Amino acid sequence: MNDNRTPANDQRNIERGGTSRRLAAVLVALGIAASVAAPAAGAASAGRQPLDGFWRADGYGTIFGIGQGRLTTFDTTATSCLPGVLSAKRTAATRDSASFTAPAGGRRISVRTRGPGRAQLRYSGSVGAIELRRLSGLPVACSTPTSDDPVKVFDVFWTTFAENYPFFAAKGVDWRAVRDRYRPKVSSNTGDEELFAVLRDILKELGDAHTALLAGDRQFARPLRPGTRQLDGIPAYLAFNARVQKFIETNATHQPLKQWGRGVIGYADLPDGLGYLRLGAFDGYADGGFEPNAAELDRALDEIFTASRTSGPDRLRGLILDLRVNLGGYDGLGLRLASRLTGRPYVAYAKQARNTPDDPPRFTRPQPVPVRPATGPVYTGPVALLTSGLTISAGETFTQAMTGRTPRPERIGENTQGAFSDFLWRKLPNGWSFALPNERFLTRDSTSYDVTGIPPHLSVPGVLSDEELNGDHDAAFAKAVSYLTDQRRR
Repeated sequence: MNDNRTPANDQRNIERGGTSRRLAAVLVALGIAASVAAPAAGAASAGRQPLDGFWRADGYGTIFGIGQGRLTTFDTTATSCLPGVLSAKRTAATRDSASFTAPAGGRRISVRTRGPGRAQLRYSGSVGAIELRRLSGLPVACSTPTSDDPVKVFDVFWTTFAENYPFFAAKGVDWRAVRDRYRPKVSSNTGDEELFAVLRDILKELGDAHTALLAGDRQFARPLRPGTRQLDGIPAYLAFNARVQKFIETNATHQPLKQWGRGVIGYADLPDGLGYLRLGAFDGYADGGFEPNAAELDRALDEIFTASRTSGPDRLRGLILDLRVNLGGYDGLGLRLASRLTGRPYVAYAKQARNTPDDPPRFTRPQPVPVRPATGPVYTGPVALLTSGLTISAGETFTQAMTGRTPRPERIGENTQGAFSDFLWRKLPNGWSFALPNERFLTRDSTSYDVTGIPPHLSVPGVLSDEELNGDHDAAFAKAVSYLTDQRRR
């Protein structure tokens, strides 16, 4: 609806009534009149499936609606209920389960009953499940259009963070003080440019890599922790990643890397029986969603972790895993890699979500996430794991998953970014969308490394800084070689 020729204030005039239209479309898609609640569990209806109806998530502030072959969402707070960003088409159904595919990116969602009035929802590529409780009908607030007045937009934005964001205390942020400071800047006459700037400035204060704001052609995404190199968008990441790879090939491996997944995955055999594996992300290997990316990662790992490299006289004596520039992706792909690096099952971490709006310390029950050995050849020798502030999201959950491995990898470099949670995407009354984190990942002793990041065992300041990249020495790589050589001598 937006284009570069449309002035911001004209755009709001175009979008006025948009919430009402989106609401009507969602209810029609679910086969529900705007003024009528969904049939209660067990009610008869032509073509009705057992999972059809409305389900409230434990945590996430989300209601899932299933009906007429579709799954949609409603984003809720204490004062609002809006149609969400997700709409997926049912692709399969049994008495106890249903599968859906979202058109954007082809992401798959599965829902399975877990007893009377209970179900579990899973997203492909994510780890853990979202627990659902059946509702007898859609709450009244969800069938009432929400004003898109700028003040209401601000209030929905602020309240969503207040009810779902887990890290105010860890960041030393007084969220009520943030509201008191910024809300007076917004009125019914505030233009889109001004409103966007207010919300953007709030996200800048949080400095959380798992926040974003999208408003037509305006966007502000992934403000990294202060002190971290800021990569503004995919082009900047691609350029920096290419610069880093050239530096590594010239000054560390002294040879080109064999590449897979559009160059995001690279490997080289090194002297003295060492191997070097670099992953620039846990995504972007192929077009489409989780499944084609998983297939390409499996292809690469099948060619890397061969029988000769994992057993016998010519096996690898040490492996350098380089995640110093890894902007994340699918946590499930990180677990896929971890499964190639262990001969025994273990718990990677536990995942939980904030679930009580007025009680920040309250979370859902932790869900243990396992690592299971792959069925083919696996590498079980020493690992040196390179990290930096640009080890983000799925790069961090993989790093955390490796802490339970035996033998324990030696982490070398700098703290990871400290942004583990999935993005929780929400809609605003004026049609804009935004994202925030609402989960935390726990070690076996219930430690969370959100905000601080996972620290290294061997610290190397200035990892991949401009000063280092303009030189001819990769300090973290050199420490990794030294560590693995020492392990071989023992």
